[in-house]
Amino acid sequence: MGLSAGMLLGPYEILAPLGSGGMGEVYRARDTRLGRQVAVKILPEAVSQDSRRVARFEKEAEALAALSHPNILDIHDVGQSEGRFYVVTELLEGETLRDRMTGEPSAGGRPPSWPPPSPTASLLHTQRESSTGTSSPRTSSSPRTGA
Repeated sequence: MGLSAGMLLGPYEILAPLGSGGMGEVYRARDTRLGRQVAVKILPEAVSQDSRRVARFEKEAEALAALSHPNILDIHDVGQSEGRFYVVTELLEGETLRDRMTGEPSAGGRPPSWPPPSPTASLLHTQRESSTGTSSPRTSSSPRTGA
């Protein structure tokens, strides 16, 4: 991961890495202007040199900003600082989708006996939870921004 705790990216103080993937690195950060914790996704430096990848990153931010739904992250900001392109979203606490699918709990996640044994059963269980209102739709700690 390219940023370390204490670094500033624009007005965002990096607190800890959350994850990385093909399209970016995601960090827990603090918005120094509003005093709230957020998720900051950045394009890796090597990718920032590829205009097609930068355009895709910007399109992703634009698409996310155009949507408003309880099951979709709210986007707070998009920008560039010192050559790093970033998107700032709300920070969600809880288990990741990977944890849910494999049954491995993350810190603060559900116990190992959850989820049901197969991805199909997990999906059906999630649909039942949604229809009965027994679970909040926002339970992931992994920002859903494609990382």
